[in-house]
Amino acid sequence: MTDAADSYDLHDSLGYQITLLARITERRFEQALTPLGLSRVTWCVLLALGQQGLDSPSAIAGYIGIDRTATSRALRRLERDGCISRKGGTQDRRMTEVSITSLGRQKLAAATEAAQGNAHYFSQKLSWYERDSLKTIIATLMEGEARNVSGL
Repeated sequence: MTDAADSYDLHDSLGYQITLLARITERRFEQALTPLGLSRVTWCVLLALGQQGLDSPSAIAGYIGIDRTATSRALRRLERDGCISRKGGTQDRRMTEVSITSLGRQKLAAATEAAQGNAHYFSQKLSWYERDSLKTIIATLMEGEARNVSGL
């Protein structure tokens, strides 16, 4: 009888290959963001503010799929760098309203261009059929899984 540990090939497993590809694409994108003074998380915060119109830390955290602590850390960094501003809520002083600044919009545009370039770099390696198939496969694998991945 073969022990399960003896028969498992890490490099052949789907989970390992997906994780490795995610790390490669993330690392490549992070390298493009570094000159802008952004990380993937801070770029996602700017997306939430500038494109989605979200203005509360909890809404931003939910949109990105990260916890409130990570969101607060990203907001502090972006505020320090002049990309966002925060103020107490007009109706409820316990709430914080976040808005993107002109500098934040400039960095958002440049970072989004880098994201599009990164996506193109990988997607151009596939035919249209392979891209469509991959999207379908990913959707199938994600079926029924939680959309908020902050606990991962």
